[in-house]
Amino acid sequence: ISVGFVVDDAIVMLENILRHMENGEDPRTAAEKGSKEITFTIISMTLSLVAVFIPLLFMRGIVGRLFHEFADTAAIAILISGIISLTVTPMLCAHVISAASIGQRWRLGTPKHVLDAYGRGLKWVLAHQRFMLGVMLATLAATLIMYVAIPKGFFPQQDDGLIFGVTEASPDISARQMAEKSRGLAELVRKDPDVKDVYYWVEGDPSVNVGRMLIDLKPFGIRKSSSYDVIGRIHARTGKLPGIKLHLQARQDVTIGARISKTQYQYTLRDANLAELRHWSKVMLDALRTLPELRDVEGEVEKAAPRIDILLDRAAMARLGVTTQAVDDTLYDAFGQRQVASTYTEVDMYRVVLTAWKPFGLDESALSGVYVPGTNGKPVPLAAFSRIEHLSAPLTVNHDGQFPSETLSFNLAPGKSLGEAIDAIGSKERSLMPPVGLFTVFAGIAKAFECSLAAQPFLIASALLAIFIVLGVLYESAIHPVTIMSTLPSAGVGGLLALSLLHYEFSLISLIGIIMLIGIVKKNGIMMVDVALAKEKAGLPPEEAIYQACLLRFRPIMMTTMAALLGARPLAFGAGA
Repeated sequence: ISVGFVVDDAIVMLENILRHMENGEDPRTAAEKGSKEITFTIISMTLSLVAVFIPLLFMRGIVGRLFHEFADTAAIAILISGIISLTVTPMLCAHVISAASIGQRWRLGTPKHVLDAYGRGLKWVLAHQRFMLGVMLATLAATLIMYVAIPKGFFPQQDDGLIFGVTEASPDISARQMAEKSRGLAELVRKDPDVKDVYYWVEGDPSVNVGRMLIDLKPFGIRKSSSYDVIGRIHARTGKLPGIKLHLQARQDVTIGARISKTQYQYTLRDANLAELRHWSKVMLDALRTLPELRDVEGEVEKAAPRIDILLDRAAMARLGVTTQAVDDTLYDAFGQRQVASTYTEVDMYRVVLTAWKPFGLDESALSGVYVPGTNGKPVPLAAFSRIEHLSAPLTVNHDGQFPSETLSFNLAPGKSLGEAIDAIGSKERSLMPPVGLFTVFAGIAKAFECSLAAQPFLIASALLAIFIVLGVLYESAIHPVTIMSTLPSAGVGGLLALSLLHYEFSLISLIGIIMLIGIVKKNGIMMVDVALAKEKAGLPPEEAIYQACLLRFRPIMMTTMAALLGARPLAFGAGA
């Protein structure tokens, strides 16, 4: 990214020296005089550009960790570029360039009719100063309005050829049946022409009815569809498969949060009242599925699994001499995982676990064969002092912040941004008027996006303030920094308009572009103001001084702008994930 910017200082130095050589001076004299004239300008450009990255160094959270290395690298590269431009570049100009061979070539680089047209435009602008001030204020307002209106995102969606999936079956399924259904699902996925390999496993976390799947796609040069098109085809093929569901999302290089969800973005509900939480989770799930900004809305809300409660008759237990501890110990011996012994060999250790004999089974009928020892030593049938009640209950109860929680997850609809999705979810939540005890929060990438979105205005404002302070110290004035920075609103309009026309969202990558854009534009102002101040000291009136400064700096400004533009071109037109 910095390639187009680290050469700016050298371009400005080189152009100023060549201008003196074109006027007939020998290379050594031109190098000495040209470098002396432009030294303060390069120092101002370098230090003010480094100041742009200072706020990035103090950012916190995941965005700060991502930006720290970028800010360090760019700032150090710019400082080294400035030092080389003040030392090595003049020396090379004095010993390598020949004025006789290069002068005419550079004169042809700026055609006279172009400068004449630019000069006429300058005269008109200087003659309508109030109008141009109004245009500047209008562009400032337009920049603020466009920033608020443009769709916001976190990171651009990637396609690195990997698709992550979560498989889900009925809550009362056995581990063996889950493995068989996952195998059949994987065979169906392998039939897609763009799928290379499929990996699946059933790990029992958080429960036996949930598994994982990883789909490895063929390389870009072989497959014809994006990972998102493949996901759509797989959903269509597996959607009617009975007994098991498959939820897919394209793998992203930047993932935030350890919680695994069925789709990419997470929305968590917390409530101390578990029954209220499960009710409102279903309400919110149905409501989110109606939003056009979202697709593939899924939740942890699942059908409750069968549950048996054993209700004890305390009077009968007292009459038969059975204690509660004896009941608990007997049931754990039969159906728990009580370790009763350990067997050691030369190379390994084996634990002996007490459990009911398999022919008795592990269903409700097994309880009829359970006998509990009484205080008199005689076994008492469990059925003699208890009754069975059939209920339903969730297999797992997740917690977030020590409260029971349910996490809903979603993908974005085509053409929709994460900012639009979060705003739509917030509006829907307010319209439903949930109870006071229900607390909602975004998690994972969505939470990091909320934090970065709140910090973006302060980050841009801090960058502008840092530039203002540095320029104010260098020029010992508050007016000149404002003059230099007055070109920023029009650049902001151009950047945001380009994003809108190309249907890009304002992501963290776009934020980097805006930060770099601030550095490019203020360089142009510095080059003009420096010459204008020098000519004012020579006795020219302000309007004539800035007019001549603009004509004199037209060529280096065009050169540095084209260098930045062409340096960014490979990134703009590059292909890949």
